[in-house]
Amino acid sequence: MKFLKLLLLFVFTQVSAQQGGMWIPSLLKGMNEDEMKSLGMKITAEQIYSINKSSIKDGVPQFDKKCTAAVISDKGLILTNHHCGFDAVQNHSTVEHDYLADGFWAYKMEDELLNKGMVVSFVVRIDDVTTKVLEGIATIASEADKQKKILENIATLTKTLPKENWEENVIKTFYNGNQYLLFVTETFKDIRLVGAPPSSIGKFADVTDNWVWPRHTGDFSLFRIYADKNNRPAEYSAENVPYKPKYYFPISIKGLKENDFTMVLGYPGTTQEYLPSYAIEQIVNTSDPAKIELRDATLKVQKEFMRKDKAIKIQYASKNQTIANAWKKWQGEVKGLKKSNAVGVKQNFEKQFQQKAIEAGKQVEYGNLLPDFEKNYAEIKDYALAKDMFTEIVEKNAEILSVGYKLYQLEQLYNTKGEQSFNDRKKTLINGWGEFYNEFNPAVDQKVFDELIAIYSKKYPKQFLPSSLENINAENLGNTVFTKSQLVSYDKVKELLTGDPKTVLEKLNNDEGYKVIKAIADAHLKNVMPKYDEINLRNTATQRTYMKGILELFPKNRNFPDANSTFRITYGKIKGYEPSDAVFYEPFSYLDGVIEKYKPGDYEFDAPKKLIDLYNAKDYGVYGVNGRMPLDFIATNHTTGGNSGSPALDAKGNLIGLNFDRVWEGTMSDIYYSPEICRNIMVDIRYVLFIIDKFAGADNLIKELKIIAPKKKD
Repeated sequence: MKFLKLLLLFVFTQVSAQQGGMWIPSLLKGMNEDEMKSLGMKITAEQIYSINKSSIKDGVPQFDKKCTAAVISDKGLILTNHHCGFDAVQNHSTVEHDYLADGFWAYKMEDELLNKGMVVSFVVRIDDVTTKVLEGIATIASEADKQKKILENIATLTKTLPKENWEENVIKTFYNGNQYLLFVTETFKDIRLVGAPPSSIGKFADVTDNWVWPRHTGDFSLFRIYADKNNRPAEYSAENVPYKPKYYFPISIKGLKENDFTMVLGYPGTTQEYLPSYAIEQIVNTSDPAKIELRDATLKVQKEFMRKDKAIKIQYASKNQTIANAWKKWQGEVKGLKKSNAVGVKQNFEKQFQQKAIEAGKQVEYGNLLPDFEKNYAEIKDYALAKDMFTEIVEKNAEILSVGYKLYQLEQLYNTKGEQSFNDRKKTLINGWGEFYNEFNPAVDQKVFDELIAIYSKKYPKQFLPSSLENINAENLGNTVFTKSQLVSYDKVKELLTGDPKTVLEKLNNDEGYKVIKAIADAHLKNVMPKYDEINLRNTATQRTYMKGILELFPKNRNFPDANSTFRITYGKIKGYEPSDAVFYEPFSYLDGVIEKYKPGDYEFDAPKKLIDLYNAKDYGVYGVNGRMPLDFIATNHTTGGNSGSPALDAKGNLIGLNFDRVWEGTMSDIYYSPEICRNIMVDIRYVLFIIDKFAGADNLIKELKIIAPKKKD
């Protein structure tokens, strides 16, 4: 296929060394390898990705479907972020044994803690299956029918393409449906908690410093993969043994300096680097501000309760962190997109695109794309806002509404698929809600409900608002719901769901909480989603053709595929940056900053006494440099959500740090990467080892590691 040849051409095009991009490790040879070597890399693409022998890819699993990890010992020890392992630490914590506050360390393997449901997945190999996935598509006119056929092809290929019986086939789309790759993976299901520092180290400065540089957060935790006696994935068993990895990382404590080469491998979640200017305008002016307002209200309520009650602090710690993460990210995204003039940059590119299409005689194929985008984004604006607000209020933040919405979906399931499907889903919901209600506090959620329903009634597009929720008193409605609804407790929900489907549905429809969510969901699914889906489908088709045009008309551009939670590599250099006029940030932070920010007993800025004692004594072991303890550093690597826990490597492929964040102004890199202000934030591996060794005294773990120390001077 002519297009596929064009698709691969950019991978092999020689260009001068640049930075940014999330590249597929199996396609590094050529342009990427040359770029990386000119930036300072000392290893080969084959050493990073190989299917014939052990390579770096074999030491980088996806962690618990949401983060990344690094294998650091021949006994299956893995390193990821504290915030990635936070749920596990929280689940093992009680008021009597508060591992969030005190940390947890297993000084013997038998002390390691099992984590039900946690998984770790490795990529075995990557294959291009584009031709097979798109077979039979060319003759189909309808976009909806095309998508249906593609999904059918993917389902068939997933089942039939060769793999071992313990492996899985996963097919993902790239370049907006212009390329499809097969990922053969293996997933381990016996993962045990080995170590985590206190939150005052692992989450130091919490929300205040999130997405901010300089950072002083020791964001790491340790787990171990267990396998069966054949070293293959297995459910938990007392007979399981530590996994023997194909590859694990040597750890370098030789030190870092500005302009050193770095690379980061992992599973970045979602980016949208090729959106048109019309989409970015909508994100900056409508979508992000609406979501920020809703999460701002939620966070204020939760924080108020968490500061007053330790039990609520533990109960809501993970949820609050998750909500705050995106809330602050969106603020930085808006700021960065404005600062970098991303809309203007996109508009200039769009002019070039139109000109290139004319020069190539491709006006028929590509000439109407941008006018179509302009029309579609103007038409979808209110529908997209309504969808975002529904997602944030119902599915994300007001927990009683999220429970109610799952019950609403249960009712729809009965109406469409009948009694058996209803009973199966009901059983799943009841079994799964035990943990949810352990972390649910009606007093907290009622206040969140009041705040969000008030915003909903005022800011939701009026033409879609159910009449029963116009001009309401949110507080009065909240009192009615939380005093009369059975959705407020696990026992009452189980009682509500007792009986045959007709009995359950009758009880549901008389419940005060369910009535509210049903009114909201009915209006949303009737007035918003059909038209939204129609316009969005048009945009999907237009975006796919636009992406095809970019690859065809700009073959020498660095056209990396958007992130989609698949295995990627990004590379760059350690560098400071200028966030604003007359301000320059150095690329390194030190333990000194923790002491400078330290506030005894503070929710965010407290620090353990032992850490302060080590600082005062300058007792850093082999990890300190010139009387200082390195802590975090930044570089130009292009990362996003999902890269949390990603190993940061030096020019020789040694582990030097662990990715955990981005700078606030650079969070716009999900939409527009700029090497001027986009920086990823990593915890220095020397600080990780210092905490394990000097703070925790976990010498058993240090002995497992392969540490490369600087040569001693004579």
